Amino acid sequence: MSATTAGETKTAGDLLRLIRSGRTATRGDLQRVTGLSRTTVGQRLDQLFAAGWIREHGSVPVDRGGGRPSARLEFDASHAVVLAADLGTRHARAALLDLTGRILAEHTGELRVDAGPAAVLDRLGEWFAGLLGGREGGAVCGVGLSVPGPVDAGRLVQPPIMPGWDGCEPAPLLRAALARRVPGAAALPVLTDNDANLMAYAEQRAGHPDCAAFLLVKVSTGIGAGVVVDGGIYRGIDGGAGDIGHIRLDGAPGALCRCGSYGCLAAVASGGAVARELTALGVPAYSGSEVRELLAAGHPQAVRLAAEAGRRVGEVLGTVVTLLNPGVLMIAGDLAGTPFLAGVRELLYARAMARTTAHLQVVTAGLGDRAGLLGAGALVVEELYAPASADARLAAMGI
Repeated sequence: MSATTAGETKTAGDLLRLIRSGRTATRGDLQRVTGLSRTTVGQRLDQLFAAGWIREHGSVPVDRGGGRPSARLEFDASHAVVLAADLGTRHARAALLDLTGRILAEHTGELRVDAGPAAVLDRLGEWFAGLLGGREGGAVCGVGLSVPGPVDAGRLVQPPIMPGWDGCEPAPLLRAALARRVPGAAALPVLTDNDANLMAYAEQRAGHPDCAAFLLVKVSTGIGAGVVVDGGIYRGIDGGAGDIGHIRLDGAPGALCRCGSYGCLAAVASGGAVARELTALGVPAYSGSEVRELLAAGHPQAVRLAAEAGRRVGEVLGTVVTLLNPGVLMIAGDLAGTPFLAGVRELLYARAMARTTAHLQVVTAGLGDRAGLLGAGALVVEELYAPASADARLAAMGI
């Protein structure tokens, strides 16, 4: 429901949303948009000032008739920081970000997800403590975690490439790991989501904010998709939306997938699948990242197999695009280069109706390896400063 709906009580959280969105810049704007009295607007703003969430910065000149300029209200993105991590199958990234998504410090290193939740999340806690550089937990508003598996209400659900993680809820483990090293971190909110979802969220916001239906397909060790509709992540009823890597293909009955089934798209067209084919041909490759290195070097067998994988994925995307009718289809991950993209286009345009693809942009990722981090950070900020969450946090602070 909009903050401007007639009869709705406009809380401090509602006013914060209007200020953050840029719809309002002054106290007068807030009065006009919300219909609240000058006194009530002042009271709500006093709450936001007391929390340190907004500030007055500069002024807005009056349009006509003279008079004093009005103070400009803006969200104070410097009042807290966000911790974010992006787990891959063999490596991970962790970062400290401000509330605009600017990376203040970053750590990248080897971290095998198959080591299990306890070991992986404890190591992330160690990395986070180092990134904070002496800051205490009170300086952090929340933690975002990107994982390569399906997530339902903060819990991993049968993640094929994350052995030992099924049913795991990372939040309490990561909080505890951080609290052992950082004073005041024991109650920090931790939000977990699928990596393709968070990549899509970041890429849509950064490069395609006007696209109402955005589809990102990540092709690395596995294959997954993230869907952003009207600015929000579409997860399905239990976090399973976008798990296209486990759509069954005809003509691949002997391809065993890590999920235990045969003939899945990921079993024949992922970076892991291409790595296995290359190894069988005498070109050692053990992960999607190693395939990416071979593609960057122009290795002919890698190029050929990546194009074939693209055709396989394009065949499936013909159906996906017809169903979702997105404005942008973005290809991301280890295989997201020219050979793979050419293969996708070849089958996508052959299988999908012309009307479905007439206004479709097919592009590669713009944020690179940091998309998952940026999406995790953005998710934390949007969730914690949404009206209901903001009001609950103000109440908890006694403001």
